[in-house]
Parts: sequence; C-alpha cells; structure tokens
Amino acid sequence: MELTGKRALVTGGSRGIGAAIAVALARSGAHVVINARHADEAAQDVRDQIVATGRRGQVVTADLAQGDEVARCVDESAQFLGGLDVVVHSAGGPSFGRIEDVSPEQWYATFDVHVHGAYHLCRQALPWLKQNREGAIILISSVAGIRGCAGAIAYGTAKGAISQFTRMLARDLADDNLRVNCLEPGVIRTRFHDKMSPEQREHNLKNRIPLHREGTSEQVAEACLLLIQNDYLTGESITIDGGLSMQVTR
Repeated sequence: MELTGKRALVTGGSRGIGAAIAVALARSGAHVVINARHADEAAQDVRDQIVATGRRGQVVTADLAQGDEVARCVDESAQFLGGLDVVVHSAGGPSFGRIEDVSPEQWYATFDVHVHGAYHLCRQALPWLKQNREGAIILISSVAGIRGCAGAIAYGTAKGAISQFTRMLARDLADDNLRVNCLEPGVIRTRFHDKMSPEQREHNLKNRIPLHREGTSEQVAEACLLLIQNDYLTGESITIDGGLSMQVTR
C-alpha cells in the first residue's frame, strides 16, 4: 500500500507506541486522526507533529471501552478525513494481578478496552474501509499474549485474544482486499513500564532479553509500517521483543 494521501485512524495515539505510529504514518504521507481519552497537551503535541509534515491531523476524544464512543470516534474520524484506509488499534493499558487478585470488574474492564474495543472499532470501520480498493487494520497484542507472564492474567489473556482475532478477521476480510495484521511488542520503554523497578529492569537486560536492551516505540512503528505497506501480508503477527519470547532457557 502506498501511503501518500491515505487516511488513517490510530487509537491510543497520544502517547507511546500509538503516538509513534501516528507520526510515522504522517511522515510516510498519510493524513492521520489520533484517538485519545483526553485532548490533553500530549495529544495536541502529536497532532502538531502530524500537521508539521504537511498532512491533515486531528484529535478525536473517546473512551474505547464504550461501544457507542467507538462508533462516534470512527464516524467523526472518517468524516474529517473523507474516508478511512488504515485503522490501528493501540488503545489499552496495563492490568496486573494473579487470578485471586483480579476482581470481576478489572477483568471485564481489561477486555472492554483491548478486545471489545477492537471488535467495535473494526466493525464500525468496515463500511468505510470497504469503499476502497484496499485497506489495512493493525492490532496491537503483546508477548504476554503468546507466552505465560506472571502476575498479569487479565492482560495476557486479552492480548492472546487479540492475536487470534487478527487471524479470524483477516480470513473473513481477504475477499475485500482488507488486510489484518498484528504487532506483539515486548519490553518497550513507554509509560506502561513506569512502575518497573531498577532491579526488574536490570534483570530484564541481563537475563530476559537476548539483545540486552529495551525496544523503542519508533521501532514498533517501523514494523507497523511494514505490515501496512506490504500488500501480501495478512493474518500475521510480528513479535518485536529483542528475542525475549523465543528463548527456551537463560
């Protein structure tokens, strides 16, 4: 897919991975709407970076855990852009705890933003995407969705569902030339890891990550562009984690 002039919606686009993807899309020629829960300084900064590339940019506030909010977000974004060619679902956040620690409310809330948000987003965007000869959907999972991760049962289970949702949706939409792919980041230095202690970080770098360094949001954005631009990729997941999930022992 040639991105010049294409129209993209990036949820969770005000910070971290979502922000990096939004800016990378704009620098590659796309007009971009970012979704955030609040039109705060961070969201406006990302919008300004998009506009600085010469592309159209806008912030649409919405809570992706609410189906009606998702519908409004998609429609407002498509109306501003004049359609949709690319949808990236990066909204989400951590959800820690073992099963005995996770309340039903936390469990459902985790699925609301990660899984149900993806369902509502893709379903609402589909009529817009089908108006074009091609389209791309990118979903953000995690290495926690493909490997066991202690103390994050709700998060890991929800992210595992995203990886499978990618494959199922890609198969359903292939006849419409709408491609669906997934990113599975490892330890990427964003607000997600703000509570990581210096000891945990040192342990990661020495023992858990074979490349002995954390990843960046910009590296994830590069992988995202690959999945969008290569029009023979669908139903696939790229794990970008410095080798964390591939090793058997250390």
